[in-house]
Amino acid sequence: MSFAEMRQAIFETFHEIEDEYRVCRTFGVVLFINPIDQVGEKVIPRNRRGRPVTKVTKRGAYRSAAEEYDPR
Repeated sequence: MSFAEMRQAIFETFHEIEDEYRVCRTFGVVLFINPIDQVGEKVIPRNRRGRPVTKVTKRGAYRSAAEEYDPR
């Protein structure tokens, strides 16, 4: 499955979760991927220094300053 196809599947799944289960907020999301090459063989992602990458952690989307604004 390409990343474009995976992105679409994730998008559709989130819509299904919202529509069918009425879930509209979450504390976080965990996504596991199993990278492969063009012929389906497993690959090990590596950083710029050639070291294996086993985990990528993101803190979420950028929060705008307007969300933090307190006019008091």
